[in-house]
Amino acid sequence: MSRGNLIRSLKKNIVLRKNTIDVITLGCSKNLVDSEKLMRQLEANGYKVTHDTDRPQGEIAVINTCGFIGDAKEESINMILEFCQAKEEGRLKKLFVMGCLSERYLKELGEEIPQVDKFYGKFDWNELLTDLGKAYHQELSLERELTTPSHYAYLKISEGCDRRCSYCAIPIITGKHVSRPIEDILDEVRMLVSRGVKEFQVIAQELTYYGLDLYHRQMLPELIERMADIPGVDWIRLHYAYPANFPVDLFRVMREKKNVCKYMDIALQHISDNMLQRMHRHVTRQETYDLIERFREEVPGVHLRTTLMVGHPGETEEDFNELLDFVRKVKFDRMGAFAYSEEEGTYSAEHYEDEIPFETKQARLDKLMALQQKISADLAAQKIGKIFKVIIDRSEGEYYIGRTEFDSPEVDPEVLIPVSEGTLSLGTFYEVKITDADDFDLYGTRMF
Repeated sequence: MSRGNLIRSLKKNIVLRKNTIDVITLGCSKNLVDSEKLMRQLEANGYKVTHDTDRPQGEIAVINTCGFIGDAKEESINMILEFCQAKEEGRLKKLFVMGCLSERYLKELGEEIPQVDKFYGKFDWNELLTDLGKAYHQELSLERELTTPSHYAYLKISEGCDRRCSYCAIPIITGKHVSRPIEDILDEVRMLVSRGVKEFQVIAQELTYYGLDLYHRQMLPELIERMADIPGVDWIRLHYAYPANFPVDLFRVMREKKNVCKYMDIALQHISDNMLQRMHRHVTRQETYDLIERFREEVPGVHLRTTLMVGHPGETEEDFNELLDFVRKVKFDRMGAFAYSEEEGTYSAEHYEDEIPFETKQARLDKLMALQQKISADLAAQKIGKIFKVIIDRSEGEYYIGRTEFDSPEVDPEVLIPVSEGTLSLGTFYEVKITDADDFDLYGTRMF
C-alpha cells in the first residue's frame, strides 16, 4: 500500500468522541483559572471536557494562549498550527482560540490562520458558549473545574495592571487593573473549601494594587486576613507583588496568621537605579533593599521569590555587576530570570534601541542563574536535619512528592519521601525531617 493510501486508510478509522472538548492552556496560572471556568460552563452544558491531554480526541478543541513574551507567543502559534493540521487531517471538527495572544492580535490572527473557526480575546470567552448554541450559567460564575490536584487551587483576585513598566505588554493586553469584590472572592474560597481545597495560591498581575479601584485603598491585607479566618483554609500563598508602595500591614497579617505562608513572590526586575528608572519601576535601589530588610525583620523566616531581567536596553556591565552583587547579598530563597525581548507597543520598543546582542543577554542570564543555583543549594543544605510541615501532591516512582509552605506548585523545589517508608495520603499534611538536599529538591523522612 502506498504512503498516501495508508494515510487515507488511517483517516477513515479516526473516531472523534462526540460532545467532547479538549481544552489546552498555555502560559500562566491566571490563564489556567480562565480555562477552569470555561470548562465548568461547558460541562454544565452537557459536554465532556478534558484538559491538556496527551492525545486529544474530541470533536472540538479550545486553545487558551499566552502573549507575554516572544517565546510564549511562538509556543502559542505553534500549538494553534498543530491543531490546524489535525483539523485538516480530519482529526478535529472545530478549533477555537482564546486568551492573551488572541486578545492582542485578534484581527491579524484571523487573517493569517483562517483554519481556526473563531478567535476570542481574554475576556469574551463566554461568547464561545453562544457560538456552540449553549447558554452561560450565571449561577455558576464562581465555580470551575479544577485541573490542579484537588487539595489546592489558584485564586485570581484581579485582572489587568495599572503599572506601566517600560518593557511589559501586559497592560496593553489586559487593560487597567480591575479588582474583584472582596465578598465574591471569599464566597469562592468557601465554595472551594467545601470541595476539599486546603491550599490557595493567591494570584494577580499585581497583588498590592488590589482594592484601590473598588475601595480607594489597598485591601490586600484585609482580604488575606479574612481569608485566613475561613475554617478549612490551611495555607495561603501570595504571588506577583510589586515593590513600590507595598502595603506594609501585610507584614502583620503574615506574622499573626499561621495559615498565611511565610512566602512572598515579589518581582523586582533589577537593582541598579539606572535600570529601575529606564524600566519605569517607580522604586529605587535603596527602597528595594529597605523593603527586603523590613520583610525579614517583621516576618521572621519568610522566603522571598523574585524575578529579574537582564539585557534591557541601556543595561551596562556596571549595571549587571550591580545586579549580581545584589543577588549575592540578598540571597533570595527562590529566583527566576529572563532576558529582555522587545514587545511592540511598549515604551521600551518605541523609545529605546534593543542594542544588546542576544549572545550578551544569554551570557548574563546564564551567569545570574548559575549564581542563584549555588545560593539555592546552600540554602537547601541548611534545611537538613530540620522538620517541616509538608503537603503531599502526588506519588512518582519510588517517591511521594510534597511541598513545604515555602514552595509553590510547579515553580519551587519539592520534598521527596521514599514510598518504602509507608503509605501517605495525597493532599494530607505530614511532619517531615529533611535528610538530604540537592540543587533543586529536598529529601526527607516522615516523622511518626
